[in-house]
Order: sequence, then C-alpha cells, then structure tokens
Amino acid sequence: MLREILVQSIVLLENLLSWLLILYVLLSFFVPPWNPWRQGLARIMEPLLAPIRRVVPPLGPLDLSPLVLLLLIQVIAQLLISVIVQL
Repeated sequence: MLREILVQSIVLLENLLSWLLILYVLLSFFVPPWNPWRQGLARIMEPLLAPIRRVVPPLGPLDLSPLVLLLLIQVIAQLLISVIVQL
C-alpha cells in the first residue's frame, strides 16, 4: 500500500516536472521574458537548469540543458521506483 503511494507520487512528480519543463521551453520561444507565466516557470526551472548549463556547453544557439534535465528527471524517477519496488 505504502509502496504504491510512493510510486504514484514519484510518477506524478516526474510528469509534473516534465510538463513544466516542456511548457517553459515552449514559452521561451513565443512569450516575452517579462510575462508573469514565464517568470513563474523560470523560478521553478532555472535552479534545476543552472547546474546543467555549467557542465553542458551550448551548441551555438542551441541550449541542450532542458533535454539533459528531462532525461535526468526520467532516470532519477525510474531509479527511485526500482528501489522502492525492491523493498
């Protein structure tokens, strides 16, 4: 019972962070930086993206840090789920 709740919570958090990241990236293309929605998402996403940006250099105008973060979110979630299931 507790395992199921933990697994569902991790999956929910993984999905929420992934969708917020996708929305943040899309808004960065179409919405000006002073938009309140974009600023709100920046407060959530930038602390997660900043350490990755220090390690992964941009490829010209391409910033790959959102893609790396998306992969990290999925890998960490799957690792946590596998540890919880094995308990």
